[in-house]
Amino acid sequence: MAKWVYMFTEGNANMRNLLGGKGANLAEMTNLGLPVPQGFTITTEACTQYYEDGRQINDEIMAQIMEAITKMEGVTGKKFGDKENPLLVSVRSGARASMPGMMDTILNLGLNEEVVNTLAEKSNNPRWAWDCYRRFIQMYSDVVMEVGKKYFEELIDEMKTKRGVKQDVELTAEDLKELAEQFKAEYKEKIGADFPTDPKEQLMGAIKAVFRSWDNPRANVYRRDNDIPYSWGTAVNVQMMAFGNMGDDCGTGVAFTRDPATGANGLFGEFLTNAQGEDVVAGVRTPMHITEMEQKFPEAFVQFKQVCKTLEDHYRDMQDMEFTVEHGKLYMLQTRNGKRTAQAALKIACDLVDEGMRTEEEAVAMIDPRNLDTLLHPQFDAAALKAATPMGKGLGASPGAACGKIVFTADDAVEWAERGEKVVLVRLETSPEDITGMKSAQGILTVRGGMTSHAAVVARGMGECCVSGCGDIAMDEENKKFTLAGKEFHEGDFISIDGTTGNIYDGIIPTVDATIAGEFGRIMAWADKYRTMKVRTNADTPADAKKAVELGAEGIGLCRTEHMFFGEGRIDAFREMICSTTVEEREKALAKVLPYQQGDFEGLFEALEGNPVTIRFLDPPLHEFVPTEEADIKKLADAQGKTVEEIKTIIDSLHEFNPMMGHRGCRLAVTYPEIAKMQTTAVIRAAIKVKNAHPDWAIKPEIMIPLVGDIKELKYVKKFVVETADAEIKAAGSDLQYEVGTMIEIPRAALTADEIAKEADFFCFGTNDLTQMTYGFSRDDAGKFLNAYYDAKIFENDPFAKLDQVGVGKLMKMAIELGRPVNPNLHVGICGEHGGDPSSVEFCHKIGLNYVSCSPFRVPIARLAAAQAAIAETKAK
Repeated sequence: MAKWVYMFTEGNANMRNLLGGKGANLAEMTNLGLPVPQGFTITTEACTQYYEDGRQINDEIMAQIMEAITKMEGVTGKKFGDKENPLLVSVRSGARASMPGMMDTILNLGLNEEVVNTLAEKSNNPRWAWDCYRRFIQMYSDVVMEVGKKYFEELIDEMKTKRGVKQDVELTAEDLKELAEQFKAEYKEKIGADFPTDPKEQLMGAIKAVFRSWDNPRANVYRRDNDIPYSWGTAVNVQMMAFGNMGDDCGTGVAFTRDPATGANGLFGEFLTNAQGEDVVAGVRTPMHITEMEQKFPEAFVQFKQVCKTLEDHYRDMQDMEFTVEHGKLYMLQTRNGKRTAQAALKIACDLVDEGMRTEEEAVAMIDPRNLDTLLHPQFDAAALKAATPMGKGLGASPGAACGKIVFTADDAVEWAERGEKVVLVRLETSPEDITGMKSAQGILTVRGGMTSHAAVVARGMGECCVSGCGDIAMDEENKKFTLAGKEFHEGDFISIDGTTGNIYDGIIPTVDATIAGEFGRIMAWADKYRTMKVRTNADTPADAKKAVELGAEGIGLCRTEHMFFGEGRIDAFREMICSTTVEEREKALAKVLPYQQGDFEGLFEALEGNPVTIRFLDPPLHEFVPTEEADIKKLADAQGKTVEEIKTIIDSLHEFNPMMGHRGCRLAVTYPEIAKMQTTAVIRAAIKVKNAHPDWAIKPEIMIPLVGDIKELKYVKKFVVETADAEIKAAGSDLQYEVGTMIEIPRAALTADEIAKEADFFCFGTNDLTQMTYGFSRDDAGKFLNAYYDAKIFENDPFAKLDQVGVGKLMKMAIELGRPVNPNLHVGICGEHGGDPSSVEFCHKIGLNYVSCSPFRVPIARLAAAQAAIAETKAK
């Protein structure tokens, strides 16, 4: 019989896939002898089974849960629903990858009217007992029965107004008892049934709700963004409650062993007296710094510091812990490797190496490559910042700078961003359902909440600027306005926020690109030491190329020559070429374009200083370049001595029904060889000129023919390239060498790679087009149906962002395996958007690519991902 349920005493940290991160770590802390309230974990496999059984918990799993409850009652000496010594539990999710705030939690489960009265009497603390009950009704209604939180929040606010108090803690036992009755009435009105009183019924409802939350919209979005497969499922942890809300000698907190924003070594966190865990994380009350716990609970604090050291030494990484103090006694509720900013990740990794806790390879493997993005993001311009005066200050919860128009809801953030507006999302507090709006915004500002609130944790993970807990804001969400520093702000007003300092500014402060130094250089040097795959960049201008070289690019893997034609003066000559009716006219127009192209190529060769430069010849359909405005059409007609009507006829003739598969790529060069000849001339002349100026640089241009599907196409176009290049080299008396290769972006090219390799010096996978052609859908239109594919679980990711390793990957592997035996010197790279995606980079390493090429700002990500792939491979051997 399968084992679906494990007591905490039966697991360990290595069982993460089965018990989830939280369950595995609770078991590990139990093994370490730390003060953990006992309980059990229902496995991730049970979650998968729940979905396979049509969202039902089957009898076998149910029986094991009941058996675990009996064991738990034995361990704790308390019983579910007992009048004398009742057992109360928390029910929490725990996937194998940390997903803060994405799934659901229920506290104080096991309460009913009888049990509340028993607790009130036994503890001599009726206020605490009724506080637990009203919280439980609220959470159970929200999470299990999906009655919105807001109804209950409104009832609490009404009660506080009626009693003339500001804080929840000021409400009396009688007030809370009355609230509990109101909550139950609200529940009955919304659900049409009484609130459940049987603890076992409550427990099964809660377990199902946690399993269900694995498939909620916010969890699905988070998983897609963080490469967490749907098939993993979540575990459920059922744990005896420890109460932080029994009075002033109780409390709850969240702490990190190092600062998650800077990486500084030292305890960082927040604490609330007389509160339960969700109060800190939800940011409902603004908490105090962890060090203040020392005055309140000196003994528990000494023990807590020791626990922190034990856990960090054990896991050899920064820990994020949740804990509760009940009557001065410490209980550990969870530990995990803490989420951190990119700056903190680099500092912590380097410090752990310096402290002798980690090797260089382990330090490189610890850092999420996607996190590096945030180091390359804008900060405020220093001079402008000095001149500006903050109008308010919150907590600098996630570094970076953001400015934009104020919006008040997640939906508005998405809508405004889609029409090209830069927005800052301002909320009372964020909740997990705001995640899409948070992604669309430049930054997030919240009125409530601390450094460990939902907004702070999620923004740090996304690398987005966030300021939280600005209590000076008087918020009116309903009417979409707020007041700060005596000024009223409305939707659409400009605001700037600094996620490092927490400062808030009226209006727009200009931002500047980030600069990277210190630990970044150290980690990157280690990454370069261990990786075997080269990293190039996709760059069309010398400025882009220079930036990429600064960020560590070792060549250009893709220069899209068509991007060079849109400059002033050039487009006119290029349009003349398109609208030419004879070869002579075409060559005359191309002669005007030639010096521009040559100048651009010289700039690229200069920027790369002898590193490889791959230049792709003209690829897109010609209709993309023709004029649409009447004035531009007239200008073109005059330049060519044609009538406007004649030009319009030519333009109409270029229209295609399916341009993606139309007259583009090498097909243009087959039809108009003079285009390929002009581009070859420009490349070779530029290379010779730069080579003469820098004889010590190893300049060897790589000419790439796009969209080849048949060996004969490549042969035909290559003939013109070689003839032109050789003539130019001979005329210049140069010894320049060059290569001619092709992009593999049509499935047929991959299938016949053994033929194509006979004529190609290199292959470069154009995975954007290869994905389009393999799946048969256009990336420009896929957005219309991809969401339906995610909802139906047909896709977990956008195949244009993350390489389809099963289908497209198989074609790539086949092309390499067919091509290399025919041409042992064949070098192979990738230049689609996938070249900067860490999981795609890892796949490219596995199948033996020589390099990946990506946009300049993703170069550090690719360098780190390539190193991690090489380290993982060595480790696996």
